[in-house]
Amino acid sequence: MPWRDDADPPAMRRLRAPARVKALEIATALLAKGIDKGQAIRIAIAKAKQWAEQRGLPVRQDDPR
Repeated sequence: MPWRDDADPPAMRRLRAPARVKALEIATALLAKGIDKGQAIRIAIAKAKQWAEQRGLPVRQDDPR
């Protein structure tokens, strides 16, 4: 099941919008490759955090950047 920004996994809700959108893209791609849903979410969050940090973007809702 691909996720959307308005119906995302609860684990992604603390991410700021740019990181959350990227995490949703990554998780959806991983699901399409047959990765387990829980593992896809964990990998997607970690990769989206890296992606945002590399670009100087805020990662979490409580991130002051």
